[in-house]
Amino acid sequence: MRAAVSRVVSQIVTSPTLRGWSRGRHALWRVLTGGRPTVHYFHQPDDPYSHLAVQALPALKARYRIALEVHVVSAPDQAAAPEAAMLRAFAERDAQVLAKGLQWPPKGLGDPVALPSASQEALAQGDALRRRLGHYLGAMFYFEGEWYWGLDRLAFLEERLAPFRVKGAPSAPIAPRLEVRLGAVAASSRKPVLHAFISFRSPYTYLSIPRLRALADHYGAELRLRFVLPMVMRGLPVPRAKQLYILTDCKREAERLGLPFGKVADPVGAGAERGLAVLHHAIPAGQGPAFAQSFLSGVFAEGIDAASDAGLASLATRAGGSASIVKAALADPSWRDVVEANRREMFGGGAWGVPSFRVNEGATHWGQDRLWAVEQDLQRALAGGLS
Repeated sequence: MRAAVSRVVSQIVTSPTLRGWSRGRHALWRVLTGGRPTVHYFHQPDDPYSHLAVQALPALKARYRIALEVHVVSAPDQAAAPEAAMLRAFAERDAQVLAKGLQWPPKGLGDPVALPSASQEALAQGDALRRRLGHYLGAMFYFEGEWYWGLDRLAFLEERLAPFRVKGAPSAPIAPRLEVRLGAVAASSRKPVLHAFISFRSPYTYLSIPRLRALADHYGAELRLRFVLPMVMRGLPVPRAKQLYILTDCKREAERLGLPFGKVADPVGAGAERGLAVLHHAIPAGQGPAFAQSFLSGVFAEGIDAASDAGLASLATRAGGSASIVKAALADPSWRDVVEANRREMFGGGAWGVPSFRVNEGATHWGQDRLWAVEQDLQRALAGGLS
């Protein structure tokens, strides 16, 4: 029953038809009320991602016939960001990685946009509006029913704003998307190790797996899948607003990557545990990446119930597994020791969420948006610059 409900709700939330209807409704209301297309930007003063995103505001104002409203907001609450200290430390480093990858800020962005003072009153007003519109983070852009996080999602916002582009304005994205390129491979006797911390309830892990496998194959790396329990099964809350945003964000990322997404049979609980047990046995059999991709595609794109015997068997069989492997895996609880060891190592690298990645003993990158940085680390490892 839970899987059936999950399939129905997820297909509604991620429906392109619903998205198109919502956009049309907002546009009609704007026309009927004589309003201007308005972008709201929510700036968190102590957030490194906000300090990158705010630099894009002058270019947005110059390139598009829009009204731009800037709001200051507080840091997300503990439910939305349960490891606040780790988040601050990670964000400082990750924002530097992103800025370097984008060569940010580029020339010609324009004069800075004046920010409201971060008074208690202004923060309370910004927090209230952000909450009413349905979000929880800083560095967020909101336009007519949809949210866009920082520079990583700015290109999606620009696609929405294309009808309002000023004549003669540059058409190149303000913050171009950074993506895996599978570049030239230098001859090397080294074999890098690509550690991937993954969860079977993470749609972003699903989006990353095909590119992870491609990176490992292209650069001759050993792909080690370091599986962990889903956040909610580790006692970390996932608020409803966060769940909804993740679903809609993953849908547009899946469309960009050419992957199906949206028919979700939530594997939380037994589904995830059974899947990890099988993965633990599939890895030494050389079938780990294939099973991980099969499982994640099944639960996030095909609505397969991994908590059922038939569902799990089908996910294993198409990845080259057998009934005997599944039976042995489900009778073996040793995966629980491995999952805890992986969690400790993930936390030790400064990350607490998935997917997270590390090449050899290098820095940890968090999120499928940083696979381009993982690729750079693989290239450095092959060149002998990353031990």
